[in-house]
Amino acid sequence: MHHKYTEIRIPIEADNPAIQRHEDLCIKCGQCRQVCEREIGVGRLYDLVSTKDTAICIHCGQCANVCPVNSITEVYEYGEVKEAIKDPDKIVIFSTSPSVRVGLGEAFGMAPGSFVEGKMVAALRALGADYVLDTNFSADLTIMEEASELVERITEKKKPLPQFTSCCPAWVKFAETFYPELLPNISSAKSPIGMQGPTIKTYFAKKNNIDPKKIVNVAVTPCTAKKFEIRRGEMNISAKANGSEGMRDMDHVITTRELAMWLKEEGIDIGVLEDEAYDSLMGPASGAGVIFGNTGGVMEAAARTAYYLVTGENPPSDYLCLEPVRGMEGVREATVEMGGLPIRLAVIHGTENARTFIEQMKKEDKSYDFIEVMTCKGGCIGGGGQPKTQVPMTDEVRKARIESLYAKDAKMTLRYSHENPDIKRVYSEFYGKPLSQAAEEMLHTSYYSRAEDLGPEGMVLKEFTKPAWEQDKENNEANQEKE
Repeated sequence: MHHKYTEIRIPIEADNPAIQRHEDLCIKCGQCRQVCEREIGVGRLYDLVSTKDTAICIHCGQCANVCPVNSITEVYEYGEVKEAIKDPDKIVIFSTSPSVRVGLGEAFGMAPGSFVEGKMVAALRALGADYVLDTNFSADLTIMEEASELVERITEKKKPLPQFTSCCPAWVKFAETFYPELLPNISSAKSPIGMQGPTIKTYFAKKNNIDPKKIVNVAVTPCTAKKFEIRRGEMNISAKANGSEGMRDMDHVITTRELAMWLKEEGIDIGVLEDEAYDSLMGPASGAGVIFGNTGGVMEAAARTAYYLVTGENPPSDYLCLEPVRGMEGVREATVEMGGLPIRLAVIHGTENARTFIEQMKKEDKSYDFIEVMTCKGGCIGGGGQPKTQVPMTDEVRKARIESLYAKDAKMTLRYSHENPDIKRVYSEFYGKPLSQAAEEMLHTSYYSRAEDLGPEGMVLKEFTKPAWEQDKENNEANQEKE
């Protein structure tokens, strides 16, 4: 077997597109295995003998977040982006995810949750960006498609319920690997980054008279799993739309940490920059798009628009602060009314929590309509590519980031995805309407079973690997009881 110290740490393949191990730095502390088994679940759900010594990974990067010596990091891509900026024939477009703006400031000594959107935009322009766009725009686009799909499932029953969210690529891969029977239940709507890429290389390029072959799309995100997602085979609809073989929808993903590293290498301190605004056309977003970065945020955003699609009216004010789906509990449940229909919701963060929820749902034959799953604790704000100002990341840090996004949403006048004027424009000028043929082709996708990756043993459920300190504690307690 080529993987070493597997009784202590998680194995990582050399060709993993999201994370890498710097072997010379590893101190064999076991923190990576603990988080992979206890919060993510993956580390104890397969057997290396069965997989022929091939590591199973959903690319969430939580192992990198807890590594105290940076032996595990994301796979860096910002060097390639720097080279693209130097190329006069390239148009480099950055798109920033919701959680980056409440995490980046920490890398420059600011308090957790500091909202640095304007400074972040200015920093990207200082690095040489040709355009800076907001992925929150495509969060609104995702909500339009995902909420429309939910309403269709409920009213027309064309697809099974419950509908699971699809914006977290680590969760999607977890389901493909360990619960492929649930794939028909996962929304076919692409993630915001999955929608942002092709919309830029088609609609945005046409509106701005840009040759899409010159565009280098760069997503700035808290998520290491996005590095895997953009390389999925199906994330290349731009190639078909533009008749350009080999074109990818999104070309690079850099994490919040990578952006901070790059800025520091260039001597750019975001704290001294004047705020700047996003470029127009795919810049403005609603408050619903803003809260996408929080656990429960996707659910809350979708509920706002689903209510409108069912009733033709905006929801009551309590939908703008849907308390039952907010918070840090691993699983939260709620029932809301939409035009007299009771809609049963569940919100989960942590794929180990998702596993136990799914098993319990099967056992008790409980029914739900809509279930949000985020792999990382707290949602994207706790993603595997966020700044490591505290190791391990604390709930206080997560809560500060969460509250910052909710506070931004509460201050906005535009709080519904379906009221975003740029969203209305992209549908009237390009996609037609949600779930149209054009939207289905560009903004939706499909999934496939990866169960064969587990080998003949399939999914197993092993005991937690206890670190030495925990085993010593239990032995000491046992000895004390004997005495």
